[in-house]
Amino acid sequence: MNTIAKLSAFGTALALVIGGAYGVGAAVGPLDAATTSPEHSSDTGSTGHGDGHGGTAPDDASDNASDLPGGLASSLSGYTFTPTASALTLDDTDDFTFRITGPDGDAVTAFDVEHDKRMHLIVVRRDGSAFQHLHPTMAPDGTWSVPLRVRTAGSYRAFADFTPTGATATTLGVDLTAPGRFEPITHPPTRSASVDGYEVTLAGDLVGGQASPLTLTVHKDGQPVTDLEPYLGAYGHLVALREGDLAYLHVHPDGEDTSAGPDIPFVADVPTQGSYRLFLDFRHDGVVRTAEFTVPTGPAVPDAATTSPTTSPTAGHADDSHGH
Repeated sequence: MNTIAKLSAFGTALALVIGGAYGVGAAVGPLDAATTSPEHSSDTGSTGHGDGHGGTAPDDASDNASDLPGGLASSLSGYTFTPTASALTLDDTDDFTFRITGPDGDAVTAFDVEHDKRMHLIVVRRDGSAFQHLHPTMAPDGTWSVPLRVRTAGSYRAFADFTPTGATATTLGVDLTAPGRFEPITHPPTRSASVDGYEVTLAGDLVGGQASPLTLTVHKDGQPVTDLEPYLGAYGHLVALREGDLAYLHVHPDGEDTSAGPDIPFVADVPTQGSYRLFLDFRHDGVVRTAEFTVPTGPAVPDAATTSPTTSPTAGHADDSHGH
């Protein structure tokens, strides 16, 4: 074959390759920005506490992860939440153990006290049920441990909420699994809860993208409770989780000099529109109880006809001796 013929054949082949690539690109189309934006990724997260999601990230989150709600990543800013095991056994009370490793890869052993504890561990099933708020103890080598009992099968999310000494407050999350038959629970909107003879109501609207004032009011036997007891440095502790990815919201008491009831004011930083699960821990007569709510963003809607699930006075809380 002469030189001209060879060049002609090469040009024809090159045109076919380019044309084929164009056809593939046109068929696939451009990537949707909503699917690639960090805002929609379940693999990043930041800080958040009841000062107060998706899968576990792999997980060196980017800098703009600090703008997202907490608990969406297992690793952030050099800190990693590493459980000893990710499988749970139903109705077993063995200790759940984990470490927080730092930027140097070693277990962190210095933590600041926040809300009377150096570590807050929140465990909840991914459908927003079976909430527990626990306070592990730390061994000298940086291993945290706490008895953890789950009674229903399914996928759970565990949140470690802590402040390393010299660093910022951080909330990291990991997935845990309790094998067995999973029976999901749906949570219709509700702004009232009955817990062990107490009636708790929630007032205020959650507004996506804004700090939203909320007031929780506690009654017992129809009478306002005005002698609530401090729990974790306040008269109530509120955890808020976004349904779907379980993003962990920043919630804090509204004001320093709050009364001992019946009203407990908070401000919730609500990142987006959606529905949120709220869990209020309060102490009265020496017992910590949890009231649960499901609140969509926007104006208040009437409670659904079904009864909101409640938490027993002992389930969902570690004994105070487990705090560190």
